Order: sequence, then C-alpha cells, then structure tokens
Amino acid sequence: MEIKVLGPGCAKCKSTYNVIEKVIKENNLDVKLTKVDDIMEIMNYNIMTTPAVVVDEMVKIKGQVPTESDVKKLLGL
Repeated sequence: MEIKVLGPGCAKCKSTYNVIEKVIKENNLDVKLTKVDDIMEIMNYNIMTTPAVVVDEMVKIKGQVPTESDVKKLLGL
C-alpha cells in the first residue's frame, strides 16, 4: 500500500503526515508514506484544497486533517 500526503508544506499538511505516520508505526504496517509538495504533481490529482490523502492513487481525504480514527478506517484497521 502506498499513501501520499499532498500539500505545499503548511501546518495542516505536516499534521496530516504526522497522524498517518503515527498510525503506521503504532500498528507496524508495511505502508510506503510519502509527502508530495510539488504543486504541479498535486494538480495532477485534481484537488483544490490541501491537505489531501491519496491511497493507492485514489484521493480519499481532501481539505482536512484526518484523525487517527479516520486513518485507521482508511487502512482497514
């Protein structure tokens, strides 16, 4: 599984990355987590608000910081 956090580096984007990273570490998951801050690459996902979370190339969350519970649901935990 691959998760991308899309955002230019704002506080909400960093918080989103940190929440997802925490859930992955706590549950010892084999997930590739990357941060995408290149605006041209972000535009390829056709989103207008950040942060956005992309799971296996599908946009799952946009415009909000997910809770740990939200992330666990995305990961099927």
